[in-house]
Amino acid sequence: MKRLLWLLLPCIYSQAAQAQPWNNKTHLTRQDTLRGSITPERAWWDVLRYDLCIQPSFTARTLAGHNNITYKVLQSQRTARMQVDLRSPLHIDSALINHQEHVPFAREGDVWYLHLKTQNKNAVNTITIYYSGRPHEAAQPPWDGGWIWGEDSLHRPWMTVACQGIGASTWYPCKDHQGDEPDNGASLAIRVPDTLAAIANGRLQSKRQHPDHTVTYKWAVTNPINNYNLCPYIGKYMSIDTVYQGQNGHLSMRYHVLDYNYQKARAHLLPHSFLVMECFEHWFGPYPFYEDGYQLVDAPGYGMEHQSAIAYGNGYRNGHHGRDYSGTGWGMQWDFLLVHESAHEWFGNNITARDPADKWIQESFACYADVLYMKDLISDAAGSTYVIGTRRNIRNDAPITGPYGVGREGSSDMYPKGRNLLHMIRRMIHNDDHFREILTGMNRDFRHQTVTSRQIEDYLIARSGIDLSPVFDQYLRTPQVPVFEYRIGGRTLAYRFTNCVPHFSMPLLIKAGGEHWITPRASWQELTLPHNIHTITVDSCFYVGVQARL
Repeated sequence: MKRLLWLLLPCIYSQAAQAQPWNNKTHLTRQDTLRGSITPERAWWDVLRYDLCIQPSFTARTLAGHNNITYKVLQSQRTARMQVDLRSPLHIDSALINHQEHVPFAREGDVWYLHLKTQNKNAVNTITIYYSGRPHEAAQPPWDGGWIWGEDSLHRPWMTVACQGIGASTWYPCKDHQGDEPDNGASLAIRVPDTLAAIANGRLQSKRQHPDHTVTYKWAVTNPINNYNLCPYIGKYMSIDTVYQGQNGHLSMRYHVLDYNYQKARAHLLPHSFLVMECFEHWFGPYPFYEDGYQLVDAPGYGMEHQSAIAYGNGYRNGHHGRDYSGTGWGMQWDFLLVHESAHEWFGNNITARDPADKWIQESFACYADVLYMKDLISDAAGSTYVIGTRRNIRNDAPITGPYGVGREGSSDMYPKGRNLLHMIRRMIHNDDHFREILTGMNRDFRHQTVTSRQIEDYLIARSGIDLSPVFDQYLRTPQVPVFEYRIGGRTLAYRFTNCVPHFSMPLLIKAGGEHWITPRASWQELTLPHNIHTITVDSCFYVGVQARL
């Protein structure tokens, strides 16, 4: 006879935050491989900088512009084909090398091949690509990404982009791969009617008026930035400026809000964002982009971690669009979007997954930032209750890590299950000072880098002193939840894990007449206790099934 008790709540509903329509494609094509891998036409050059200029037409729903791509030659090429990505229905009009010679090009789907002459190793060149057309329009931003032709509540133009996953090539030509960020930063110049304002990443460099009643706003970042993080915001914006005294000195914080949101934005964002920054600098280390500042921008849709210009769409209220993601009540005590998207400045923008298959690096850590924020804001117990409550959103439908080299993510379980994985690891370490040292060390040692899952796993293993490799194999690379089986015979406790990878083992805290740390494996082990026991419980921080054998 068996009795089964699960330390995991059933998946009773699915949050919209986990929906990924663009990622639901089951049939992969050559286009997926071309975009998702380092092809020979990508391998020989390294992006140094993007200087992008655009002019959107709200009435025509079209976009025209050009991108100056400065690059370094990594491998000499007698004749070189350069792969540049630009998604249909946008098209390349012309291309110039070093602002002089026209470059011939050919198209294969959403991939464009530029035919260049001799490229000498270590040379630095600039390719200028002029393009135009109607950009792919987002149907359900940010999950089905693209350009957003929105209107505010007064029916005035309100435009932006959300393209994580679907790719920045939905609105500008680039090397659309997460593994190659422009090392020397980027600029974005946006020409709009002079009745509107244009916001983008980093700091405003210039504002130039034109005779046709348009104005060009030019923004720039000095730090490396991922393609999907470059973002224009166009609307009737007003700005709120303040300064945070952070670990690296004065950090400019600016909030760009629709004019009619000014008062409630000022009341809500200023105090909350200061608390968020104080918490995350404590747990993760200094804000990674002091040179470019920190901005929150009113955005149509949901929210997105655009580096130094975070898209905010939570309506200046607590919760997750007015709901508690965990169902515990604790999620209504703080602004989910403000906390989560700000955490991405460390995990996502400072440390970026080289391949979307390893997106858990960004999402799981940013999700666990919720728990650390609650620890500082309310209590450790509240944070633990919250993270356990989020288990109701876990589907266990597929592995958290996805297929490599095709631009595809793994399961949306990277959010709730990844959060619970890190909660278990923190419990195993059982020393918050040490756990904080690991998190700050990650952001220091991988500063402004793209990384692989293996790099992060190895780092956690080395710094924690715990062999977490079977834990990562189980929770990242399979959808199975291990089951802790046990049987009691007087003073003897026999135990093992089932429903697991063959080599699985994991430290586990149990209560059996007192607290005991054990390390179950897939084979039976025994523990002799000082006294007879009748029941045991597994610490609720562990996301495992529990099954008693009688």
